[in-house]
Amino acid sequence: MRIWSDSFTDGADIPAAYAFAVSDPDAHVKLSSNRNPHIAWDDVPAGTQSLVLICHDPDVPSEGGDVNKEGRTVPAALPRVDFFHWTLADIPVCLKSLAEGMFSDMVTPHGKPGPEVAFTVKNGTEHQLRHGVNDYTGWFAGDPDMAGEFYGYDGPCPPWNDERVHHYVFTLYALDIPRLPLEGRFTGHEARMAIQGHILDEARIFGTYSLNPRIVADLSK
Repeated sequence: MRIWSDSFTDGADIPAAYAFAVSDPDAHVKLSSNRNPHIAWDDVPAGTQSLVLICHDPDVPSEGGDVNKEGRTVPAALPRVDFFHWTLADIPVCLKSLAEGMFSDMVTPHGKPGPEVAFTVKNGTEHQLRHGVNDYTGWFAGDPDMAGEFYGYDGPCPPWNDERVHHYVFTLYALDIPRLPLEGRFTGHEARMAIQGHILDEARIFGTYSLNPRIVADLSK
């Protein structure tokens, strides 16, 4: 199976249009366009009954004491954990791509609705896909201006003082079942666990992103 994006090059920087935030010289960060990137695939194996797409960042600090704090940095050597940015389940086999901005365009305070999301293919057939909640749900839980259930895609927003470049991994799974075996609200981690034993094939691409001005300057040289 093969996966690619017209929005970014595999292994290269993700453009700001697909990020939750961009650098700001005064406030460190400001909100960005937050559009989901284009994703396409082919060579789906025979016997596939549905697909699941998961985007996660494996470089999130395991401890938040230094995150986004003036005069401090998040050491590159600090242990890291997963942060899920997008989980889309029950993708029909007839679907071959997801258009840029199809599921996210601009930051939505308090999150986008879910889990159900209707999608109509070119022949007029409607399919019911499902979004999981992403990890901004927990991140913004204590913020009255943003708190809510963040379903679907929300893009990169790594700590602006992190010494490590973050990687955003988009993994497409071909499954031998027609529907993700979860009901109601689910997370990226729960989806990843639920598909174990049902994966016929998988393919992945990744992009990088940083809001640390020093790292951004180094990468642009």
